[in-house]
Amino acid sequence: MQTIIILGGGVGGVITANTLRKKLGKEHKIIVIDKELKHTFASSLLWVANGTRNEKSISKQLDTLTKKGIEFIHGNIENVNPQSKQVTVNGKTLTGDYLVISLGAEISDSLEIGNKGYNLYTPQGAEGFHNALSVFNEGKIVVMVTALPFKCPAAPYEAALLINSFLKKKGKKTNIEIYSPEVGPMGVAGKKLSSMVRSLVESKGVKYFPEHQVTSISENSISFKNDITTSFNLLAYVPKHQCPQVIKDTDLVDESGWVKITNYNTLETKHSGVYAIGDITNIPLVQGKPLPKAGVFAHYQAQTVANNIAVAITGKGTLKQFTGDGMCFIELGDGKAGFAKGNFYAEPMPTIKMFMPGYHWHLGKILFEKMFLSKWF
Repeated sequence: MQTIIILGGGVGGVITANTLRKKLGKEHKIIVIDKELKHTFASSLLWVANGTRNEKSISKQLDTLTKKGIEFIHGNIENVNPQSKQVTVNGKTLTGDYLVISLGAEISDSLEIGNKGYNLYTPQGAEGFHNALSVFNEGKIVVMVTALPFKCPAAPYEAALLINSFLKKKGKKTNIEIYSPEVGPMGVAGKKLSSMVRSLVESKGVKYFPEHQVTSISENSISFKNDITTSFNLLAYVPKHQCPQVIKDTDLVDESGWVKITNYNTLETKHSGVYAIGDITNIPLVQGKPLPKAGVFAHYQAQTVANNIAVAITGKGTLKQFTGDGMCFIELGDGKAGFAKGNFYAEPMPTIKMFMPGYHWHLGKILFEKMFLSKWF
């Protein structure tokens, strides 16, 4: 009997567990550990913010995994020892034969923005923002990126476009501004795609201010490093992302502040039998920027790791590699979306193609959401 311990019940953790369960006999134990009781499909949080979803409709209880023969442990992970593949949770130490770290990026309010604006990366923040937006009459709405890197690189731009669409349907005047430390939107995808996204945003009358790093925030005012200050009447923000402290305390984290991967195709770490996938990793690309933090990569990486662990245990099947392929829906409002896909491992630059926006891509994202929540739970 082999035991595989999976840290995290997000996209990567859930898909790793499901894929392993299909490939391994019942004598092998698969354990998922998470501090939350439910999985929230993060890609749909912006739909919560514009009122077309609620938390319940995009969440699944993690203990439903037990029906598939996957053990779920709810609790805080207190210690991780990658050398021995031991994890302490709720005061109890578990030992695995394989360890998959998929804890994602932890979000924090280092600037104490929480009482001044709404965090778009939590269900509570998204719902709070929708309630505020529903009674918003006039003034300036600011969408702000607090720090780099952050997961779902398109999110602040989608948010601005969805807000714009929501207010116009209600006949409200819109004054929306985006502030970000980035040089341009989704810069890792290349100048062409970045320029297209910026054009889409600005064509709707949304003002975009790149290279603005926030330093402080007061009641209705934001100050940036370039000595510029702006005011707001309603604030939606992307919070700071960081590696969870319990993993920072191990020898897996490098100078980037994230888990170092020794093989970018197999997601192996420096310790045999220990893998890391998704947002918690740092995978530098050829041009120097890291692989974006996005659910699609956690998805494909999870399938790769699960397959290769199953091959190692059973001796059956063929080893797979994560090739850097990814895709992204970009919500534009008014029932439309864009779609981009390509290879981020391509040299000398990622090869990304943006398809013509339309209603069909929005419907495609709805279908993807429904398929994910029904397939993996």
